[in-house]
Amino acid sequence: MSEKLKIGISVGDVNGIGLEIIIKTLADTRIFDYCTPIVYGHTKVASFHRRTVQVHDLNFNVIDSAANAHHKKANLINCWEEDVKIELGSVTEAGGKYAFKSLQRATDDLLAGNIDALVTAPINKDNIQNEEFTFPGHTEYLQERDGAGEVLMFLVSETLRVGVVTGHIPVSQVAQSITTEKILAKLKLMNSSLKQDFWVRKPRIAVLGLNPHAGDNGLIGQEEKEIIIPALEEARANDILAFGPYPADGFFANGAYMQFDAVLAMYHDQGLIPFKQIAFESGVNFTAGLSFVRTSPDHGTAYDIAGKNKASEVSFREALFEAIHIVRRRRENEVLNENPLQFSKLSRDRD
Repeated sequence: MSEKLKIGISVGDVNGIGLEIIIKTLADTRIFDYCTPIVYGHTKVASFHRRTVQVHDLNFNVIDSAANAHHKKANLINCWEEDVKIELGSVTEAGGKYAFKSLQRATDDLLAGNIDALVTAPINKDNIQNEEFTFPGHTEYLQERDGAGEVLMFLVSETLRVGVVTGHIPVSQVAQSITTEKILAKLKLMNSSLKQDFWVRKPRIAVLGLNPHAGDNGLIGQEEKEIIIPALEEARANDILAFGPYPADGFFANGAYMQFDAVLAMYHDQGLIPFKQIAFESGVNFTAGLSFVRTSPDHGTAYDIAGKNKASEVSFREALFEAIHIVRRRRENEVLNENPLQFSKLSRDRD
């Protein structure tokens, strides 16, 4: 358990704030006491961003493989050879092209076991599209690469954890995409992740309604009565402590979320808007259900402040530490469960 973990870092869109928050995080040398960071990018691009944010005391240790990483330095693997034109704050083809090269190489190493976890800097979901990346985001790409059947977009912080039933799909498709089976699958995954990844012994999960006022007993839609409540009943029959459905607006406004270990929202913005309002600085996006650990900051490329030295690294730093914590919890669970004590019922007879 004392061995330092190798944490891979993909750089995201090179015209966004990804490398800025990476550099600001790794400039604090105390990071190296907790992990061995390996950035997947290019030295020239990293140097450009380092000069832009005026961080002069961070030097990357360039390596050709994760096996050669130095445990007390910020390591970097060059994922391409050609020069890249950086246009800070602009959406360009190059921004997506090299974001994908970084992500692909980092994921290759992750699946090969060369690194212990992956932290992804923000991408632009449009310009990264290509023949090999035809996904609406990191989550779906990593799900495909891992061969995972079901995953959960799980936004976590010290005060709030929020997962979503439907992720990166148009709002017009949300209602038809929600089924009792899908809600139950997400609840099972969330319950399992809370136990394994966050060490919550008996998770209490709140489930939000789809419609305003959670349907008002069928006056504003039937999804709560016909889909969500049956899922909750089945979840409870499977020993999952799931409660609801709750109206989303009042649930967050009156602080009811603080009574639960996690919240399952029906769609992306229903869960992410309140989460980012409550925990934007410290929030982390974690993909539950994968065989490996992947986290990211809970914000995007922030083109509007790219290159202006205004981006906060707090969320990225939290994502880095959350990845470390989850890997260690998973491994410790494995050790604890290797030789469990045999369970036997006590006899009623006494000598």
